[in-house]
Amino acid sequence: MADGEQTTSVFATIKRRRSIGKMTEEVPTREQIERMLEAAVYAPNHHTTEPWRFFVLLGQARHELGKIMQQALAEQLLETTSEKAQARLNKARNKPLRAPVIIIVVSVRAERAGVQDIEDLEATAAAVQNMLLVAEELGLACIWRTGDAAYAPQVKRWLGIAEEDHIVALLDVGFPAIKREEHPVRSIKEKTIWLD
Repeated sequence: MADGEQTTSVFATIKRRRSIGKMTEEVPTREQIERMLEAAVYAPNHHTTEPWRFFVLLGQARHELGKIMQQALAEQLLETTSEKAQARLNKARNKPLRAPVIIIVVSVRAERAGVQDIEDLEATAAAVQNMLLVAEELGLACIWRTGDAAYAPQVKRWLGIAEEDHIVALLDVGFPAIKREEHPVRSIKEKTIWLD
């Protein structure tokens, strides 16, 4: 542990973490983003396939993603000239600008025999959770998004990934512009069955 680094229990971090979608324009440091990425690769992973890939988008790259998202939506719409359609297209284009950094997390399909696609997806999701917890520790705002962009072939082509690969998360990362919401304590009793 580095000098001056404070320790917080993992359990406390898990309980404190909240998705924060409203962020300032302040850009997290490269070191902060790399810390999140480093945490990701410690996720449990059956067969050690390390299926995760990370695309860190800053600055102009977010605008480019917005154009791709707008084009993907335009191809789905029956018409694109009405006021309502234009509003939807503009909204899609501006989605990547909600945060100063976007980390797109991809699960790449393994080519090895015996590897289940679902297991690599689960491992990649675990990697995303690690990133969320480290973002919380670093005082960053972070929200796990998917939506149409996660399934759009146009976005996959833009990233240069295969059609069978999965975009597991588009993580918006920045600094909070709003206070963290408090949630009621969640009870495990309703969700748990004990078998003896």
